[in-house]
Amino acid sequence: MLLEIENLDVFIGSTQILRNISLGVKEGEIVCLLGRNGAGKSSVIKSTIGLYPSRSGKILFKEKDITSFSPRKKVLSGIGYSPEDTRIFTELTVEENINLSTWVTGKGDKGEGFSFENIFTIFPAIKNFLARKGLNLSGGEKKMVSIARALALNPSLLLLDEAFEGLAPLVVTHFMEALSQIRELGVTIVLGESNIRIVSQVTERTYIVERGEIIFEGHPREILENERLLRLVGK
Repeated sequence: MLLEIENLDVFIGSTQILRNISLGVKEGEIVCLLGRNGAGKSSVIKSTIGLYPSRSGKILFKEKDITSFSPRKKVLSGIGYSPEDTRIFTELTVEENINLSTWVTGKGDKGEGFSFENIFTIFPAIKNFLARKGLNLSGGEKKMVSIARALALNPSLLLLDEAFEGLAPLVVTHFMEALSQIRELGVTIVLGESNIRIVSQVTERTYIVERGEIIFEGHPREILENERLLRLVGK
């Protein structure tokens, strides 16, 4: 397994937000965490990248225990992260936003293996607005730039939180194609998503997160054929 999470418990203050989370992601997979808003899928992703510390359990990446690593150390280990709210810097240009991750990690202008040509292959539209400031980007453009910034350090694993949220149907189609291209570059993907119809088109393995627990693992088709599971994910 490229990523293994074992019996993870996470608290914010005295409130437990994740309970006994266990999952595995094989190299080259696209794995989806499916659930309604507030179910806990974003918390799993944030815990994996180190934004939420764990109370107990383990996170293994390439068979190494990274549970206690800082977010920066996890990124340098090969994990990329694109948050739901994109975190684009409005006064920086698109090119500066993409290069920012390599600046703050001390790798100079570009990380090892980084190529804007790879970015242009995945998101051709970015080439047309590299000089535009983040303030002037649409929602879909911000998501493109956020994912491109995560890819700038050439990660082995990419964590995407609600990458399809709020996108027009045509843009959703383009993003689905982008995920396939990212995987073809050798990047494994964990995707947090609330729409089972999207999930069923991008992955063959899904975990349902409900009230901070994983209650299902399997093919999205099994969810689509199960009324109880469909109700749980809000569809």
